[in-house]
Amino acid sequence: MSSSRPTLAAETREVLGKKVAHLRRAGRLPAVVFGHGKQSVPVTVDAHEFELLRRRIAGSTLVDLSVDGKKAHPVFIHDVQISPVTRRMLHAELFLVRMTEETTMDIPLVMVGEAPAVKDHGGTLLHALEMLKVRALPANLPERFEVSVDGLVDFDTQIHVRDIAIPSDVTLLTDPDEMVARVQAPRVEAAEAAAEGEAAEGEAAEGDATEAGSAEA
Repeated sequence: MSSSRPTLAAETREVLGKKVAHLRRAGRLPAVVFGHGKQSVPVTVDAHEFELLRRRIAGSTLVDLSVDGKKAHPVFIHDVQISPVTRRMLHAELFLVRMTEETTMDIPLVMVGEAPAVKDHGGTLLHALEMLKVRALPANLPERFEVSVDGLVDFDTQIHVRDIAIPSDVTLLTDPDEMVARVQAPRVEAAEAAAEGEAAEGEAAEGDATEAGSAEA
């Protein structure tokens, strides 16, 4: 039975360390396959194909990796090292998974909808949390969690982790009480509120001073 998962072809490599530079010049990306106590296997993948694949999948997407044309095994793209100067890929880590064993992963939060406090009151949507840590079987890991911001009607309303729907086959590891998003009031409005508060305090202080002066007289 064929798999609907994306595929990736790799070749084993013997070149290690700084000598891999010529592989990159030849369009090959050095990588390593590891996981479950097995010895790490140095490989290379086509850099262009890998970049296209990485752009269209999430970190929790399973990829069928075939090394040297052999039987494919499911992996996660665990990490990709990027050059801070050229922004080109330097190295990739491919994590070999067991489909019957749960794994822990950070899943991105994606805000959907439109917050009335932003649309109607000019506020700014703040993302306090970008990821949820969960545990599940590899095939059950979601690519993302969508968070509707339609309920953010004012500047006091907040969305917490507990408000997000988590599938029954996924275990949430992030604190349910953590805040996910809220809408911040416009700076002008906040400044006016602060100014009004200071003015009220000043009037109260002036009133107290006047009463104290009258009492002394």
